[in-house]
Amino acid sequence: MKNGKIITTIALAVLVTAGACKKDFLNTEPQNEFSSESTWTDGPLAQAFVFNVYSYLGYGGFEEQMLAAYTDEAMFTHAGRNINTFTEGAETPSNPAWFSGTYSWNTMYEAIRDANIAINRLPGASFDDQPLKDRLLGEAYFLRGYYYQQLMRFYGGVPLVKRPYGLNEDYSIERSSFEATVASIVSDLDSAALLLDGKPVTPGRASKLSAMALKSRVLLYAASDLHDANTAKSKSATLSSFSNIELVAYNGGDRTARWQAAKNAAKAVIDAGTGYKLDLTAPVSAEEGKNNYVSLSMGGGSKAAEADAAAAAELIFFRTLSGLYTQESNWPLGGLHFGINNGPNGYHNWGGNTPIQQLVDDYEMMDGSKFDWNDPDHKADPYTGRDPRFYATVLYDGAPWKPRPSDVIGLDPVSQIQTGYYNNGSGTINGIDTRASSVENWNGSRTHYYNRKFIDPNPALPDNQSNFQLVPWPFVRYTEVVLNYIEACIALGEEAEARAWLNKIRFRAGMPAVTDAGQDLVNRYRNERRVELAFEEHRYHDARRWMIASETVGRGIKSIIVNGTLKSGATPHIPYRHDKSRYNYTYTVVDNNENERRKWDDKMYYRPILRDEMNRNDKLIQNPGY
Repeated sequence: MKNGKIITTIALAVLVTAGACKKDFLNTEPQNEFSSESTWTDGPLAQAFVFNVYSYLGYGGFEEQMLAAYTDEAMFTHAGRNINTFTEGAETPSNPAWFSGTYSWNTMYEAIRDANIAINRLPGASFDDQPLKDRLLGEAYFLRGYYYQQLMRFYGGVPLVKRPYGLNEDYSIERSSFEATVASIVSDLDSAALLLDGKPVTPGRASKLSAMALKSRVLLYAASDLHDANTAKSKSATLSSFSNIELVAYNGGDRTARWQAAKNAAKAVIDAGTGYKLDLTAPVSAEEGKNNYVSLSMGGGSKAAEADAAAAAELIFFRTLSGLYTQESNWPLGGLHFGINNGPNGYHNWGGNTPIQQLVDDYEMMDGSKFDWNDPDHKADPYTGRDPRFYATVLYDGAPWKPRPSDVIGLDPVSQIQTGYYNNGSGTINGIDTRASSVENWNGSRTHYYNRKFIDPNPALPDNQSNFQLVPWPFVRYTEVVLNYIEACIALGEEAEARAWLNKIRFRAGMPAVTDAGQDLVNRYRNERRVELAFEEHRYHDARRWMIASETVGRGIKSIIVNGTLKSGATPHIPYRHDKSRYNYTYTVVDNNENERRKWDDKMYYRPILRDEMNRNDKLIQNPGY
């Protein structure tokens, strides 16, 4: 995308200019930072500074280890990555589990510091371009609000630093209440929306709509169970005994008003945006539903037949992924991408964050009924007749996929996922996407599934090693905001409105309308949000704010064992291929404790503030349970 080249070029120009000043060794001004006086006398330099504030977004969710592996969405395949420290409840302030820089306490405050510098300096900047000043200031407010939102989601109320600190100042500061933290974020986002009103909308950069949409999310969280003190304390002994509950929840106030604010914020975005195919009055076909969802996950950018450029309207704020972004621009590719990280090992990929059976089981049947292992038809053929989004998200045994790499195609000329074990009458053949594969056994899935979502299905990309730059990461997308609106409507008793919008999402996916009410509607909505936003870093937070995490992380990991046996009198396929007419297939669900023995502890509602941070600032109060 065009602005990627601008970001890279300007940022590099600033760095080169700074480096050229090193000959004046008596000049004590830091020459490798954008905060020098010259930055605020020149529009392009000021813009480069703000672009650098974007860099703290990092990969977005395209990490090698994904947040999904901390939920009932996925298991991380490779041992020794400190995932189990969290999922087994062993994390402490001095023994942190894996965490991404996109929500690290230290990294987020570095980002906030730079945003504060921009907010402090831009109003008095001497360059003569007021529209650019306003736009950059609006982006800085948005980014400060975004980074505080990240801290809020993981830690609750946090210290609110609203100005750049000078030398020799006392940096110790108390945590603000959860209520004050939310109010501060909303204020920043309102300021951003005002300043960005009428400004150009550029892919990857903040806009008025993205500020409005993030406000919708923040207010939804503010109204949720975890952040209502009375509700949270009634559901958790750990929270009930926490003497500073105001740090993580509203300790009073009108919760109905909070739900109404969340609803109003979401509706404002719905009215201002368009989304993608949310004007349908009946379900599309199953095939079109799958293709719609592929288009959404590709951001409309794939060259594959399934993709639809109109799906780009779904993206409100997103991390643009392009070869134009380099390590020098602090939007690193680092040689890694989603396909390599998560694709099947039989394609020379690493099979990292693999779907677990609980996620697979939560995809409905095409008629809207629940999948049930006690139903003989479901058990005999579990991958037939499911929600079309399942086929766009999960690669399962026998699923059609792309042509194999040249050194593997002889083992699978028909391009099917092989995660089972097949008896051809004379012995057992190990599927080439298993951990017993003859291709790359060390990268095989332990759950016998792989992630398809966010991997470009274009067959011209045979080994998934060329598509990283085509797929955007959705920080906020339109359907999330619609789901926020539905949830607020349900909480306010406006069930007819909630069902109407829920069905719009389902129709786009090819699923039938729902007629549920009461708790059944709540459950249906939560499952809809689960499958629609799978692997987009929402499940972690949703399970906590709904206070159902004991039922998600707490239920462990289940995998599937697939066995195929040659039918009597049938001739085996050589090389093997999936064929129900020649093989009988059985599916056995098993507990998986290979890397983790998951359990839930209520302290896991929040991450601990690390010991070093606590030692640096003696005014901090630790989160409950640590």
